Amino acid sequence: MTFRGTSLSLALGIVLASSTSSFAVVTEISWWHAMTGANNEVVNTLSKEFNESQSDYKVVPVFKGTYPETLNAGIAAFRAKQAPDIIQVFDAGTGVMMAAEGAIKPVADILSMGGAKFDKSLYLPGIVAYYSKPDGTMLSFPYNSSSPILYYNKDIFKKAGLDENKPPKTWTEVWDAARKIKTSGAAKCGYTSAWLTWIHTENFAAWNNLPWGSNENGIGGVDVELKINAPIYVKHFQELADLAKDGTFRYGGRTSEAKPLFLSGECGIYNDSSGGLGDVIKSGMNYGTGPLPYDPEAKGAPQNTIPGGASLWVFAGKSDEQYKGVAAFFNFLSKTEIQARLHQVSGYLPVTLAAYEETKKSGFYDKNPGRETPIQQMMGKTPTENSKGVRLVNLPQVRDIENEEFENMLSGKQTAQQALDNAVKRGNAAIKQAIGQ
Repeated sequence: MTFRGTSLSLALGIVLASSTSSFAVVTEISWWHAMTGANNEVVNTLSKEFNESQSDYKVVPVFKGTYPETLNAGIAAFRAKQAPDIIQVFDAGTGVMMAAEGAIKPVADILSMGGAKFDKSLYLPGIVAYYSKPDGTMLSFPYNSSSPILYYNKDIFKKAGLDENKPPKTWTEVWDAARKIKTSGAAKCGYTSAWLTWIHTENFAAWNNLPWGSNENGIGGVDVELKINAPIYVKHFQELADLAKDGTFRYGGRTSEAKPLFLSGECGIYNDSSGGLGDVIKSGMNYGTGPLPYDPEAKGAPQNTIPGGASLWVFAGKSDEQYKGVAAFFNFLSKTEIQARLHQVSGYLPVTLAAYEETKKSGFYDKNPGRETPIQQMMGKTPTENSKGVRLVNLPQVRDIENEEFENMLSGKQTAQQALDNAVKRGNAAIKQAIGQ
């Protein structure tokens, strides 16, 4: 077959176009995360939807273990010059990442490379402030922010003679309900909790408007002295220790290992992140939720909770094309319909105000009582010096120290006073070492 004139040019054009499209380069964006269960399914679904929405980039999600394990894996990978493009870092790692300025690229810079500008007025204020520098520069993308809430098994409440439509509001009420569950035989244990450090120290402080540490809990400066051995903390943890003696309180582990104790029906009351809701729904349990309990003796309580969950950080040293891909993905995640669905399916807070308003307008909160609670807890009052958040350059290490002391307390090796005194002494020494003092 022969081609003449424009026919030959047209044929060559078709061949070249076909060849080019067949070998188009797709830029892969690696995303290391710590999501399990129902939340892992959400990560995979979001990645798939983004990949199918365009043909230039492909997000590849990789599960790297628990939050602390994922952070440690990212640090090791950066040192080995094999860092992923995006890494999910939990709230405790925020100070660690902020201190590693040369290792990360601010999300505000990345979005501008993708042709977009980060407008912080579009996002929930408390969340944006937590992940920004003092000058307002946004450092990471707030993917899954959460607030601690109370979960309870309605069937166990009913069996124990408790009102299944009335969750306990104060810690005194929680302890009383837990004892009734245990003594009535309605369940093997009355109460369990995930994240003793995040819920029972950091958010206990913020919700009750108590200082957790000096320098506005680390927001105002890196030289921080812990305040968690004050009498109100000692009373709270001694009550936990006393409940543990006869199994009314059951300790599950340092992060979310206690969740199976609640999902299996072994324990009737449970504190965890609002982001744990997906697994509770999936279990088919007849459950209820309530706000984080407060101490009735704390003046001004309840105040406001502080963000948990995690944000997405981007490592430095990547190509412009990779950064454009990351920007495209973050813009995809910011879409109102995506954020509204993420909030409604997972229990995490909607990151954007538009997603929050869309969820309200849809009647979701009317049909699902209690689902607005995590947002109201965080936004209900203007933060004080005690409730802006907690930030240390080595918060994961300090949490480990606290956990060691709590575990010795719960096993009967020491009192709450001894545990908290030790945690403060060891924690302060670790902070000074980390900041070079």
